[in-house]
Amino acid sequence: MGISKPLPTISCIWLLALYMIFYTIIPTSSTSLQNGFIKCLHRSTNVHFQLDKTFFTSKRNATIFNEVLESTAQNQRYLTKSMPKPEFIFKPVHESHVQASIICSKKLGIHLRVRSGGHDYEGLSYVSQIETPFILIDLSKLRQISVDIEDNSVWVQAGATTGELYYRIAEKSKIHGFPAGYCTSLGIGGHITGGAYGALMRKFGLAADNVLDAKIVDANGELLDRTAMGEDLFWAIRGGGGASFGIILAWKIKLVPVPETVTVFTITKTLEQDAGTKILSKWQRIADNLVEELIIRVLFRVARNSGNKTVTTSYIGQFLGEKGTLMEVMKKGFPELGLTHDDCTQMSWIESIVPNGGFPTGSPIEVLLQAKSPLPKFYFKAKSDFIKEHIPTLGLKGMFKKLVEEDASVLVWTPYGGMMSKIPESEIPFPHRNGTIFKIHYFTSWLVNDKSSKKHIKWIRELYSYMMPYASSNPRQAYVNYRDLDLGKNKKNSKKNYIKAQIWGGKYFKNNFNRLVKIKTKVDPENFFRHEQSIPPLPFSTLGS
Repeated sequence: MGISKPLPTISCIWLLALYMIFYTIIPTSSTSLQNGFIKCLHRSTNVHFQLDKTFFTSKRNATIFNEVLESTAQNQRYLTKSMPKPEFIFKPVHESHVQASIICSKKLGIHLRVRSGGHDYEGLSYVSQIETPFILIDLSKLRQISVDIEDNSVWVQAGATTGELYYRIAEKSKIHGFPAGYCTSLGIGGHITGGAYGALMRKFGLAADNVLDAKIVDANGELLDRTAMGEDLFWAIRGGGGASFGIILAWKIKLVPVPETVTVFTITKTLEQDAGTKILSKWQRIADNLVEELIIRVLFRVARNSGNKTVTTSYIGQFLGEKGTLMEVMKKGFPELGLTHDDCTQMSWIESIVPNGGFPTGSPIEVLLQAKSPLPKFYFKAKSDFIKEHIPTLGLKGMFKKLVEEDASVLVWTPYGGMMSKIPESEIPFPHRNGTIFKIHYFTSWLVNDKSSKKHIKWIRELYSYMMPYASSNPRQAYVNYRDLDLGKNKKNSKKNYIKAQIWGGKYFKNNFNRLVKIKTKVDPENFFRHEQSIPPLPFSTLGS
């Protein structure tokens, strides 16, 4: 393991900057850049790798290059011809390859992006709109999972998916689980860096709340664990957003207990069936106060009813226990929904992951091992909000009116409360805790990249603007794993980065943003790890204050 280094003095920083200016190797062409990187990799690591299976460039084979680039990228908006493409893609097969990649990127003076799953909403893990050329380090070959039931823990490498992780846990135990995301093709490396919520969050908190240790490669190419990186950096990587502090290679996570039987249900209502939004209004009052074992999300979609557009609300529930106990909870707390025994299905925790992940009902749990998402890839735009007060009926009606304007619109309301209200805001960088009733996920998608793209994006921005009076304020909060470049972005070498970043940084992290900046300044003062919304270091003029 490497050893954490102290913060350099101002003079040391400037000397190091001058060194980089005069001794960086500037390649004369794309080909020489690739050759230089490969030679540097071979010199910097003792672990052999097969070039044709780990190194991909459009110059050598454009078809395979595009297949690799698109393999895990989810948002089609960032795969269009007009979007910048990496000079090449490197898929490390050993930890030392990642260390060497950082060392070689510095020597060659080339920017890098890192992805573990490619689900980031604004394509920041595989597209750079602030500087070119850039390269892509794809961690999909680093996907080992080691489950230790006796220790109640798992070491999972960054390129493994949440589906693989869930499956490997269930292989060893029927009464252990982990509170990460619903989507099973998420790369676990980047997923946890933003917090990571799912069906177990009201009982056990976020995935990032249940991390015990980590392996990270820092800006110096050092491989660090929790002891070596120190508690400040360990705090920052658990919810402070991905690709700001280093490259996560693996997480050690804490397993949580789950019952052998869980109960799931889905009740769908049209607006006409929920006259006066009685059911939805009641949900707002009780969803965050129900027993911690129960989570009921609300999914809003546009549908046709007798030829007319309407909005359906699907109440999607999961209860850690049997249906008889669930029925007692619902009769006491939410009888308005009208849940019956026939609406409920009992299954194991691992079986509940399958429909949550978007797979067809009845699919075998082995589908969780496929890295590819069961959902089609779209062009999409998304946003998020945190709600602190109940949205009145008038506000809901206006929201429904906006929803029917967009056929492919989706809203998801996820209730908080439970463990989410018990963990202090400053425990990890993720600050959206006590006082949050529910989170809104706004989403719109389309299939063809044409002039209509602007119309879809305009629509979601208008809906987001409409919802402002009902959302959190000072700041209006947002979820960092639902990156939104509308909130502002850094620019390459901009002296105003820190000032601009305070705007979106406050929305994602509230008061925790200032601590993240100080940690960034300590561990990566030259801002080697950067993207459009990465945590910026403090400007040189403020380092001594």
